[in-house]
Amino acid sequence: MKRKTFRTVCLTLSFLMVWIVLIYSQTLEPIALSEPGYEGGRALMEVLRDRRSTRVFSADKLSERDLSNLLWAAFGVNRPESGKRTAPSAVNWQEIDIYVAMAEGLYLYDAKAHRLVPVLEQDIRALTGRQPFVKEAPVNLIYVADFSRMGSAGEDDKSFYSAADTGFIAQNVYLYCASEGLATVVRGLIDRPALAAAMKLRPEQRIILAQSVGYPGESSL
Repeated sequence: MKRKTFRTVCLTLSFLMVWIVLIYSQTLEPIALSEPGYEGGRALMEVLRDRRSTRVFSADKLSERDLSNLLWAAFGVNRPESGKRTAPSAVNWQEIDIYVAMAEGLYLYDAKAHRLVPVLEQDIRALTGRQPFVKEAPVNLIYVADFSRMGSAGEDDKSFYSAADTGFIAQNVYLYCASEGLATVVRGLIDRPALAAAMKLRPEQRIILAQSVGYPGESSL
């Protein structure tokens, strides 16, 4: 009897382990983004006229085309022969990483391969800002500076240049959104320690800003 009970317990534990493995093996997959549409867009002066911050978003998911073009415009590779990008960075450090928080999880934008790399299978949009609308915006970009890429620069210089470089990227996002009729707002009101912990960032990684992007909500039209 004891032997049968022991065997039953072992079989039950084995079943539970297989069940747990199956559940946790259903992880996010990388997203290969389509080639950016280089020929699109409106005249620059029109785009500058329409550039604005919007805090009302539709819950509709961004199309793959818009997501691909948005990320390339933000900080994609526009000179493949040198690996240089659509926004400048001091000493070409390219120290800013763009994390993409969506309902299905958190991704890291790999500019060289133009794809999204899975980071976390969890919806952390609500943690990307203190305002209520951030959890509804379909995409929240999180700009993270990796100070380990900035050589022997002092802490003050690392903070200054990473903030400036983030500003260039955020403005690219603004211009793309104005061109394509998307809503966006850049944000600094973030519980950075809580968000960094959720993202499992290293000590040398610093959250600079976040930026919500989506289709305009009804009251913002």
